[in-house]
Amino acid sequence: MRFEARKREIIKQLKLKELVGVGEIATLLGVSDITIRRDFDQLANENLLVRTHGGASQKEEKAFAFSSKEIKNIEAKRIIGEKAAALVQDGDTIFMDCGSTTIQMCPFLHDKKIKIITNSLPVVADMQGSKATINLIGGEIDPERQAIHGKMAEWHIAQYHANKAFIGVDAIDQKNNLWAHSEKEAGNSLAMIASADLVYVLADVSKLEKKSNLRFGELKSGIKLITIE
Repeated sequence: MRFEARKREIIKQLKLKELVGVGEIATLLGVSDITIRRDFDQLANENLLVRTHGGASQKEEKAFAFSSKEIKNIEAKRIIGEKAAALVQDGDTIFMDCGSTTIQMCPFLHDKKIKIITNSLPVVADMQGSKATINLIGGEIDPERQAIHGKMAEWHIAQYHANKAFIGVDAIDQKNNLWAHSEKEAGNSLAMIASADLVYVLADVSKLEKKSNLRFGELKSGIKLITIE
């Protein structure tokens, strides 16, 4: 296995576990401990990880980081992200909406040869060094959401076609209506829905049987929910 492939796997494992050991990664990749120690040293020099005694950890500072919203229900979001990523196949073109649940797909997409069209700055950052091709939607940056929104973003999305779209929501009520916090967030989601063959809504249990500020759609044929109880 070449260094670039090992690099992708090491970064993927760090995103999943935050701390990994030399022996653990060596066994996973089928190489020697010495090789992994050299890899860890190289990645530390590239400022991609922090060397620890017998292993490596994530960098404490990320280029983009969600607030406490990402931390809430993080384990459930990781499971949902893994389930969603399993639906993506090599050769797919996918939309990835912004949000603290959709971002959890990234570690499971690193080795897939796909095209990702996204309005999420954290997705772009997390997918660096992966096999995926990344297209960042143009428009106005929302610093709080760390995403691109606005009419230009919606126009940009409409120029593409995707096999699958993965979107987040603020809430899903008992009648399966989809709710967003604002018009600009709903606008991006609607544009992705209109330009994708299949749509998957990612939501943990805290979003279910609730309402938010703006109803923009509903779960129906072609729009499926990915969650865990």
